[in-house]
Amino acid sequence: MEKGEELDQFHVLEEKLDTLIGYVQSLKKEKDALAEKVQIQEEKISDLTTEIESLRSARDQARQRIISLLEKIEQVSV
Repeated sequence: MEKGEELDQFHVLEEKLDTLIGYVQSLKKEKDALAEKVQIQEEKISDLTTEIESLRSARDQARQRIISLLEKIEQVSV
């Protein structure tokens, strides 16, 4: 193999490595962006879960008050 051919092969290899490094860096950035989106969605889910629990608690309290009021109404009707 001649020196010129060897240098050409090294140049081709270097270009392929540069391309590969670019792909890896691009994938890392995409992974980081997706991880951030996942974290944001997990926080939203947590907030919504807390809100649902709060609404359920308020609903249960309202239900108990209504039952209590209905029982009082029944006592008055007797």
